[in-house]
Amino acid sequence: MVKKLFRLDIMIFLLIILSVVSLFVGVSSLPIKDIFSLDDQQMSVLIHSRIPRTVSIIIAGAALATCGLIMQQLTRNKFVSPTTAGTMEWAQLGILIGMIFFPSISILYRLGFATTLSLVGTLIFMQIITKIKFKDIIFVPLIGIMLGSVVASVGTFLALRTNNLQSIASWMHGSFSTLVTGRYEVLYISIPLFIIAILYAHQFTVAGMGEDFSKNLGLNYRRVVNIGLFITAAITAVVVVTVGMLPFLGLIVPNIVSIFKGDHLRSTIFLTAVLGAIFVMLCDILGRVIIYPYEVSVGLVIAVIGSLIFLVLIFRRVKHA
Repeated sequence: MVKKLFRLDIMIFLLIILSVVSLFVGVSSLPIKDIFSLDDQQMSVLIHSRIPRTVSIIIAGAALATCGLIMQQLTRNKFVSPTTAGTMEWAQLGILIGMIFFPSISILYRLGFATTLSLVGTLIFMQIITKIKFKDIIFVPLIGIMLGSVVASVGTFLALRTNNLQSIASWMHGSFSTLVTGRYEVLYISIPLFIIAILYAHQFTVAGMGEDFSKNLGLNYRRVVNIGLFITAAITAVVVVTVGMLPFLGLIVPNIVSIFKGDHLRSTIFLTAVLGAIFVMLCDILGRVIIYPYEVSVGLVIAVIGSLIFLVLIFRRVKHA
């Protein structure tokens, strides 16, 4: 029954419904029944706060879920994602380095630092897992988690030594509450990167079958892998710079889609993106209403729910091993 409902058209319809709910949920009263008779203040809240927030949720959720799908395909491991490969921690370290050496740089320059460090960190992770012989499905992401923890510790140390700990706090826990007109537009960079991912979907699928197999089919394996890693690093950096850390998203969503729809990237990439947006939307709405009129950061909600789903996926994988 669940598998029959797990269709792209149904998921898009659900996302539209949740998006409408997101526009009218919050501290500022915006009754949906008064949509055509809003006063100037209510209209300003809708245009400059609620709509940017909802658009940001859709883009960030879809983009990070797609990143997880690509990384899992390239590494041939269902538990690899920007969270378990240390990519997010490297992006955060890039932001911090930019702040330390160039305190007054714009968000685009911070994005450049974050993208560079996240790409370097992801390449280091990929090099490590290619060198080890024991490539258990649980052991590989544990390496990434440990690597990410080391990077996060270095970042915290540097932040303490340079009095920037409070400055980077906003990137430690993801939140859409501060995204208004003029502060969320950087997320649009994720859209062309998503399009490139779609164009390379078939190549990513072939590359996921192994280097020797890919080369036998005439695929430039190294180039395709580098393109995939750049897409994941850049998208992760964009999301971390604008929203902050959204853990487990790129891990659990592709796994859920895989359970119902299989592993072919081209046939699942759109469904993965839509489900990622739905998951983040649900978590953000829950964070807004759980202790209303106060708000719980969406990063914390995703971390709690995502960690529980992660454990379920691990036990399920062990049971079927």
